[in-house]
Amino acid sequence: MNPGGPLYQLHNVVHCYNDTRALSIDRMAIPAGSVTGLIGPNGSGKSTLLKLLAFAFNPTEGEIRFRGRMAYPFSREVRSRVTLLTQEPYLLKRNVFDNIAYGLKVRKDTDRLVERVEKALATVGLPYQEFAFRKWHELSGGETQRAAMAARLILEPEVLLLDEPTASVDVESAKLIRDASLAARELFGTTLVISSHDWHWLYEICDNLLHLFKGMIFDSGMENILSGPWEKQGDKLYAKNIGQKEKIFVSAPPEGKSYALIPENSLSIIPMDAETTTSHFDNRLEGIITRMILQKSSMEIIASIMISDLFFTVRLSGETVRSLSLAPGVRVVIRFQKDSVKWL
Repeated sequence: MNPGGPLYQLHNVVHCYNDTRALSIDRMAIPAGSVTGLIGPNGSGKSTLLKLLAFAFNPTEGEIRFRGRMAYPFSREVRSRVTLLTQEPYLLKRNVFDNIAYGLKVRKDTDRLVERVEKALATVGLPYQEFAFRKWHELSGGETQRAAMAARLILEPEVLLLDEPTASVDVESAKLIRDASLAARELFGTTLVISSHDWHWLYEICDNLLHLFKGMIFDSGMENILSGPWEKQGDKLYAKNIGQKEKIFVSAPPEGKSYALIPENSLSIIPMDAETTTSHFDNRLEGIITRMILQKSSMEIIASIMISDLFFTVRLSGETVRSLSLAPGVRVVIRFQKDSVKWL
């Protein structure tokens, strides 16, 4: 399915908890019918962004437009069209059937109710006869997550927001939740926004990946961000120790800033046994490729390189992978200039 025009448009959105800024987005758009992935460390603002997209509350500053119009919590424009599945969903204190049918009953849309509940349960791998009349407390963690997913799918939502949907469930439940998410897109044209640490899955299915860090968004979804401390090495040179031998050299960080971003397009990669010169690079780091994933939306290869206790992520063309004979287990050298580093 090809994504359509903008479904969401965010302008100058800031959200704070008390005096702490959790999110700061100058501009962002999410196309209708697309799958957008959110990656980033804990505390980076992913859950806050999903709650704002769910219109659970208003941002502290800025505006969020839905289909070109301003939208607000509980407004008719978004009610029942946007739904959020949290990492630990809450089920009503009633049986599974009533949990899944609840949204339709609120809408007074009860035609073929049993048939629709049965179909929703089947989508997430819960047989109707076995699960429909179980109480909420008789489900395992994975079954609870799947039942909560079914309660959202039965509404045929225009937007399905997923916050770490597979983080605390078994392997079978994780696969069923992933499959059900994509089924919603195929069957109903649902727009998906997914926060997950399962970046293999995200790179495989997403049309766009957004990397969040300290409440800010980076569009490539795979920026390499390093924290301090940075030790002064000279007049305008600072370094970060990596392991016992390696160091990363950077220009002097602006006062008060310790997070360095190394843009993906500034990195050069070459197999260690093919390297002939290191003359014009400030940084030369030896590592090993640990995994490679095909990003279907771009047909590029996403490679993860372990350097001591750090992981760098690099985007490569298929031609580069073939010409350099790159594969998991190959030892490589990453090179970049200190002046290519940006400060956050």
